[in-house]
Amino acid sequence: MALVLVFSQAITGLLLLFLYSPEMSKAYDSIRVIQNQVIFGKLVRNLHHWGANFLIVIVFLHMLRVFFTGAYGGLRNVNWWIGLGLFLCVVISNFTGYLLPFDQLSYWAITISIGMFDYIPLVGPHIREMIIGGPDVNQSTLSNFYAAHIALIPILLTILLPFHFWRVRKAGGVVLPFKTDKNSEGRTNKVPTDPFLITREVSAALLITALLLLVSVLFNAPLTGSANTGMSPNPAKAPWYFSGLQELLQHFHPTFAVFVIPLFLSVLIVLLPYIKQSHDTDGIWFISAKGRKTGLISAVCALILVPFIIIISENIFQPSLVFPGFPLIITDGLIPFLCLLAFIAGLYVYVNKYQTASRTETVQAVSIFILVSFVVLTIVGYWFRGQGMALCWPWDMTMSEIALTK
Repeated sequence: MALVLVFSQAITGLLLLFLYSPEMSKAYDSIRVIQNQVIFGKLVRNLHHWGANFLIVIVFLHMLRVFFTGAYGGLRNVNWWIGLGLFLCVVISNFTGYLLPFDQLSYWAITISIGMFDYIPLVGPHIREMIIGGPDVNQSTLSNFYAAHIALIPILLTILLPFHFWRVRKAGGVVLPFKTDKNSEGRTNKVPTDPFLITREVSAALLITALLLLVSVLFNAPLTGSANTGMSPNPAKAPWYFSGLQELLQHFHPTFAVFVIPLFLSVLIVLLPYIKQSHDTDGIWFISAKGRKTGLISAVCALILVPFIIIISENIFQPSLVFPGFPLIITDGLIPFLCLLAFIAGLYVYVNKYQTASRTETVQAVSIFILVSFVVLTIVGYWFRGQGMALCWPWDMTMSEIALTK
């Protein structure tokens, strides 16, 4: 499915290039021409927009499959890192393409997202200026994003994708359970690639293509008014895949929300292949029956605890008010972060000792808690934040606010 979406993005993106103009004064008008004056122009843009969003979701789900079947250790550790690089390329491709319409929605979403770099100690402001080519989003920013979107990222994908597939074959194909059926001669039973594998792959390709076409016909890619650099919308939100980070900003000091916590999680993800696991669990979803049980406990815990903490943090308890006079980086950053680490450590001990889970099952349970927590933060930031980033019900938002968050 991911490969089909990559080809779809390449084809639709190439068609859009014929009419798109990467200049601040012309970018928005060129998108309007594509949508309103070119035959099937709106459909092609819809396919490109929704295909980009689908690609993030599909690649993310693929990475979850790799994780939950234990297909990231041994000979597959290098491919895990290549997969992380591919996922990063997909996210950057979406992010750079988000600005290209240069409408009110994209301009301020990119402005907010890029502004998060200011909270990275020492080098953050320099990285932000290097990316956008100045103090604010301008023509240099549009040119940089355009070049990265149509050249740099496609080149990286062209290099990494074949290498990724080659590493899968080198590791023996898709990971399978250790205990497989064997014939009387002790060899593993196999079936022909055609039609067994080919039929499934073609079916998956047709399914994602049909779904993409259906969504593209029913829902138009968002396009608000031309970018107004002097008037930000309310609320002004980052793209949905960064909504979790933006929601963290509501509860943590900015340095912890956009630097310490993401860095901590990134290190854990990169080092994941070094966690020793049992070989006989490779290819088995969620490791074992106990792994499924502890994973479910962690997921339910996150689904209950995270919304509760969000509501408490929003309306009742604020550390900066409890400890007046202390620096905000301590009251809103260090203290909540240490509490989070203490809870994760407690969850690890509970699953490992009281549920008598193995190390691999325990790591999986903790990972599920973190994963579900981030998904909840993303949903809250995307759907439940209204004017002034205040909590509200999605149906209480005005139609203009809904349009700006799609």
